[in-house]
Amino acid sequence: MKYFRLLEDNKKIRLLVQLDEETIVDLTSIHSDLTDIIQIVLTSNIYSTSITKTTEKILNNKSYETYKIADIINSCKDAKSNLKMLTPISSPEIWAAGVTYKTSAMERRRESDTPDVYSKVYSAKRPEIFLKSTADRCSNPFESIGIRKDSQWNVPEPELAIVLYKGAILGYTIGNDVSSRSIEGENPLYLPQAKIYDKSCSIGPCLVITESLAHPENLNIECTISREGNLVFQETTSTSLLTRSFEDLANWLQLHNRVPEMTSLLTGTAIVPPPEFTLLQDDVVRITVDQIGTLENPVSEV
Repeated sequence: MKYFRLLEDNKKIRLLVQLDEETIVDLTSIHSDLTDIIQIVLTSNIYSTSITKTTEKILNNKSYETYKIADIINSCKDAKSNLKMLTPISSPEIWAAGVTYKTSAMERRRESDTPDVYSKVYSAKRPEIFLKSTADRCSNPFESIGIRKDSQWNVPEPELAIVLYKGAILGYTIGNDVSSRSIEGENPLYLPQAKIYDKSCSIGPCLVITESLAHPENLNIECTISREGNLVFQETTSTSLLTRSFEDLANWLQLHNRVPEMTSLLTGTAIVPPPEFTLLQDDVVRITVDQIGTLENPVSEV
């Protein structure tokens, strides 16, 4: 099952679940107070049942409103619509892992004046993990992601993200770890400034719970970038190339470090545009992950 959150008329949050390729159900139409996946998670935890079974029980209780997923997405993309897509979870903290793919290690060595640090962390037991964003810095799907005006080289980093609850992986979504490569490349100590700023991250469009995603370690990831309606970048990869397991990354994040429930962890990227490429104002970045969907964001300067 895929869970979405929508904002209606800038005041009412709605929780929806996609049951098949075309149909999406408005869970808030069943219970008006049901507006967040955490409510289903807590209920499942109390009754020691799966999230899927809890959702099915809710659906069996009453009639509900259904829509076509394509209509919902098109409406959320329309600036004049009364619907706005939100991040599927409101993660209090968003963390990220770096240099988890060989491609990432190579690219960060190329950009850096101190390349040895990336070679060492790629093969080290301890991964690179850093705080990426907070909820108020994270852009919703179809909202703009930000590139810093004081950086001359800015790129998206398409990543599979895991969502944590009680120390375990609750589900998966898509993340865009927007990065200022010129700032980080100048000095690794500038990493926080290259990674953490307004609109430096986006998550969505939905949360796929673990029990609905059989093989997250073998998902295709595609990133496209359009400029003035023309495709200027396209590349694909697979989570099968990840050098660490999702569980290993989750364990390292939480080692001697208490993170809030529903924290998201971006697991790294293997797609990095070439050195001559940088994001520009009004570019559109689309990240598609098998069995999850597409995260789309325009670009703006911040």
